[in-house]
Amino acid sequence: MTSQRTRNRLLQRLRDSGIKNERVLAIIGSTPRHLFVEEALAHRAYEDTALPIGYGQTISQPYTVARMTEILLGDNERLDKVLEIGTGCGYQAAVLSQLVEQVYTVERIEPLYQKARARLRKLGMHNVDANLSDGGWGLASNGPYQGILVAAAPEVIPPSLLEQLADGGRMVLPLGGETQKLTLVVRQGDEFVTETLEDALFVPFLSGIQH
Repeated sequence: MTSQRTRNRLLQRLRDSGIKNERVLAIIGSTPRHLFVEEALAHRAYEDTALPIGYGQTISQPYTVARMTEILLGDNERLDKVLEIGTGCGYQAAVLSQLVEQVYTVERIEPLYQKARARLRKLGMHNVDANLSDGGWGLASNGPYQGILVAAAPEVIPPSLLEQLADGGRMVLPLGGETQKLTLVVRQGDEFVTETLEDALFVPFLSGIQH
């Protein structure tokens, strides 16, 4: 189930769905997604589907991870510093770590944070700094960031995240309640240019730390 042929089939599906960045596709193909899900679901790891990871959370479908990563990069080959809101199982951070000098990621659910941090360390992804924190606050101490990727859907963009976006930086997030849209925000000085891209389906953006 984790063979290269299985992974190649996934990559072809992603290309057919419109993913164009070949570097992102190569990283999706080489990152061991089966290690980020429960063993009982490992045989489904290379399907293009979201899977449960406990605590009411999911690992995003590979298309969503590839699409958000591609949008976040824009025309850049590599970014210096990126903030991810919603570590979950750590899969999106693992993908970003191969395209970004330093990834800061925050998770509000402590057991998920502990598991993800241990998993990323075990895989040798030492440029990922995992933090237990309320995502609405961002992580101002290490900002500003060239990129911010949000893996949960707020109804409005948290102002603290806009403040932590560097000039020229890009934020990718799902916006909305029952109906969500994947949205790109680009900072241009004190202005924020927003572009609505496509339908999205994420868990809601919640505040507070859950132990």
